[in-house]
Amino acid sequence: MPASGRAERLGILGGTFDPPHLGHVAAAVACRDTLELDRVLFVVANDPWQKSPLHPISPAQDRLAMVAAAIEGVERTEVSRMEVDRGGPSYTVETVEALGTTRPPPEQFLIVGADVVATLPTWHRADDLARSVTVAVVARPGVEAPSAPPGWRLELVEGANVDVSSSEVRALVAAGRPIGGLVPPAVERCIRARGLYSFA
Repeated sequence: MPASGRAERLGILGGTFDPPHLGHVAAAVACRDTLELDRVLFVVANDPWQKSPLHPISPAQDRLAMVAAAIEGVERTEVSRMEVDRGGPSYTVETVEALGTTRPPPEQFLIVGADVVATLPTWHRADDLARSVTVAVVARPGVEAPSAPPGWRLELVEGANVDVSSSEVRALVAAGRPIGGLVPPAVERCIRARGLYSFA
């Protein structure tokens, strides 16, 4: 936590986390260290409204458990269930506003991948969100920074070169193929124990 009287530097890594993988953890650690964040919150979406129409989403309690497993022992990271407890569609701007009610309000950094930057203007109440956060853009080393949409503040963070996606992990599990090296071992154990993604 910050010294008394100083505003907290708070990272927000929101997502479906279905499942969380090593890329998520690497992004959080890179932003934590590069931007000197006091904490990084892994905010688990209740209903990821831009994704849920496209494919089935695992129950929120399973995704919360996997995130907790993924970041166990990773300093200055926490799992947040605030969007799950709020219910309904998960809008990042509402989460940012709720986190901003402390005094002094935290300086909030929204952690995203470089591929997400172009979509930011399509997010719910995008103008309000742009005024409230600095976007921490995690890019692979040596990759040129994406252009900031009008009104958005960006900070480029070079992340680890971890090439993995949640959809890839789900497909491998469904096919009965190994996922070692793609997710933390504790997440793989959680997937097995909960019988997710048709793990044999």
